[in-house]
Amino acid sequence: MKTNMGSADRIIRILIALVIITLYFTNMISGTLAIVLLVLSGVFILTSLISFCPLYTLFGLNTCKK
Repeated sequence: MKTNMGSADRIIRILIALVIITLYFTNMISGTLAIVLLVLSGVFILTSLISFCPLYTLFGLNTCKK
């Protein structure tokens, strides 16, 4: 796997995931929406940790500086 995410992209994804998790634990989101957003935040955190996004590969994007 070749990295295709830059540091700014990784930080933004982690911040979005943290906001979603905070909204869930403060009961501002609930139900099916909460489950979907928690799964999305898990994907954001995972892709940030490994610096690889499969969707970027499909669309030919690369935010990682060479």
